[in-house]
Amino acid sequence: MAKFMDVHHGMTGITEEQLRMAHQADLAIEGDEGVHFEQAWADPASGTVYCLSEAPSKEAVQRIHERTGHPADEIHPVPLIV
Repeated sequence: MAKFMDVHHGMTGITEEQLRMAHQADLAIEGDEGVHFEQAWADPASGTVYCLSEAPSKEAVQRIHERTGHPADEIHPVPLIV
């Protein structure tokens, strides 16, 4: 399966607990689309959140995020990881 990095904007002031809750919401239903969310990071000052996932497609990643109420603004394939 492919890796993807998705980016969410407009989440200024997000707290660690809010990030954890959003990530847990994704994890709770990720299997419905064959997605696995590996990690999430946030910069509360800029309002940017990043999620690394393994998935069959970027559309599958977006469907999970949409269902949990936080659609991604960008989804990028990550073909190389070291």
